[in-house]
Amino acid sequence: MWTTTAQGWLIFLVIIAVAIFYIITHLYSFLAVTAPIKSADALVIEGWISDNAIAQAYTELKNGSYKYIITIGSDVEQGSYLIEYKNFAEIAAATLNKMGVPKEDLVVVPSQAVVKERTNASAISLLQWLSQANLPITSINLLTCDAHARRSWIIFKHRLAPQIKVGIIATEPANYDPEKWWNSSEGARVILSETIAYIYAQFVNWES
Repeated sequence: MWTTTAQGWLIFLVIIAVAIFYIITHLYSFLAVTAPIKSADALVIEGWISDNAIAQAYTELKNGSYKYIITIGSDVEQGSYLIEYKNFAEIAAATLNKMGVPKEDLVVVPSQAVVKERTNASAISLLQWLSQANLPITSINLLTCDAHARRSWIIFKHRLAPQIKVGIIATEPANYDPEKWWNSSEGARVILSETIAYIYAQFVNWES
């Protein structure tokens, strides 16, 4: 009869502890993936991201050679009665304009109003716009907020590829240390929620 010895249990527990430690310390870098396409035709910016992230998008624009700058996003859920902008795509474009991007260089693509899967709705709206615009866009870099990047990349690739290649750029967070995300409530909330959302995204047929 086979039984596990105390030494065997100790080795097992050590292996589990090492695995958990590895996952925790590498989870952010996995979720906040950055894999841009060199000389992509367009930079697509998810409009709901923070001002700090949009500032990073502006830096990317200055350093890149994009032919098109596209902002996307769903309806504003709070404060829409107080501001002139009704969706995050407009807010991101207006912010970039204030930073120095000419208004005529910005393309605003708002997404349809949905109660869930907003990233998917943005991807669908972008695909529809690209189909109607009939522009020579064969590749894009999608810029989004830190740990949200992996999930957005999956969804946009499902919607746009293979006709349009999709690269991804994750901005750096301003409210927590990505190397020690577990030390702050904000970091833990973001990483844990995005991990659950990523797992969910693996089981959804985004092409339906």
